[in-house]
Amino acid sequence: MKLLLATQNKHKVEELSHLLEPYMIDVVSLLEYPEIGEIVEDGDTLEANALIKARAGFKHCGLPTIADDTGLAVDALNGAPGVFAARYAGKNATYDDNVKKMLNEMSEVPEDQRHAQFQTAAVFFDGENSMTALGEVPGLITTERTGDSGFGYDPIFYIPEKKKTYAEMDLDEKNQLSHRKRAFTNLLEKLSQSHSAFNVEPIN
Repeated sequence: MKLLLATQNKHKVEELSHLLEPYMIDVVSLLEYPEIGEIVEDGDTLEANALIKARAGFKHCGLPTIADDTGLAVDALNGAPGVFAARYAGKNATYDDNVKKMLNEMSEVPEDQRHAQFQTAAVFFDGENSMTALGEVPGLITTERTGDSGFGYDPIFYIPEKKKTYAEMDLDEKNQLSHRKRAFTNLLEKLSQSHSAFNVEPIN
């Protein structure tokens, strides 16, 4: 089966393709369809934005499509940046801009109040049917960057059970504690059980 990942983010393509390796799926991404341009994500929830991307990907490429949207909910910021995580520091913000703003906003917050959750909504759309699954990982916002792997907020998102930020983990270790992996695993389980057009069988 050929499947489209509706993203042009090369880091996300690498991470999500890695998660899908155990399955007999031919994966392509929007990196191979640059003419689609930017997809406007104007939904007010992660699920809404993921569905917008999945529908746009299917319309353009004609392939069953999976899309996701991720938010970072920080307790001390009343759940912000939430769905606006990718543009927290502005419309054209870089990863570095967003991290700088987060560290600045959290500069006076004590250690025991720096709880946060990475949340991902993953959506499958085949032109007729859609299916959604969620994944969440709790952690803490650090006071400074640590590690140089990953992307986005990874250098300041600390996993207490591992005593590391995401950016200190290699891809395999991160995927074991990935909100995207949890969302995609839940989605694949739903699809394999209930969607006749999506024949997903893990390779033993």
